[in-house]
Amino acid sequence: MFGITDLYLFIIAGILLNITPGADMLYILSNGFQKGFKAGIIAMLGIGTGCLFHVFLAVVGLSAILKTSVVAFTIVKFMGVIYLMYLGFSLLFKSKAKSKEESVTLNNQTLKKVFSNGVLINSLNPKVAIFFITFLPQFIDVNASQQELGLLVLGLVFIVFATFVNIIILYVSLQISGKFKYTQIFTSVIKKVVGSLFILFGIKLATQDLI
Repeated sequence: MFGITDLYLFIIAGILLNITPGADMLYILSNGFQKGFKAGIIAMLGIGTGCLFHVFLAVVGLSAILKTSVVAFTIVKFMGVIYLMYLGFSLLFKSKAKSKEESVTLNNQTLKKVFSNGVLINSLNPKVAIFFITFLPQFIDVNASQQELGLLVLGLVFIVFATFVNIIILYVSLQISGKFKYTQIFTSVIKKVVGSLFILFGIKLATQDLI
């Protein structure tokens, strides 16, 4: 249908890619640990929305610009680097008072911020755009007459399975962490570790070249 080939291989490859630790999974888990399961789900929806943005770009061919234009790739890349660095340093230097307030308050404004940050983390990563523009076409028949619909379907399938995988990882991680008693010092250390990892992901993104 729509020229899609080897769908089962696509699903398996997608699942393997989704269980590989990265900035997306780190963001989901960090929100889950700090604010609870609901916040982790909202973070995951934000990440998924960012993926959906890249899927539509791939379908209309705009992502190809990032693959062929060094200037466009560099601009988007460093926007992503700056944002990852911002999140990292925010976690590193956040005051204890603010951290304590956030740990007990989970209102709509907080959830909106969690969601929007997730969208931006994914949308501002050009490697995600290049992934979709290079990975999806491998499972589309070159002679198919509805390749655009095929790409869209594959992108949506990828996001659906990624969502299920992330829910399972989030739930299991919270169940395991729930067996341990958290202290304010432990929470502070976790935030600093997560912040440092975001900074490292930003550095890694900054040093990656156009492929």
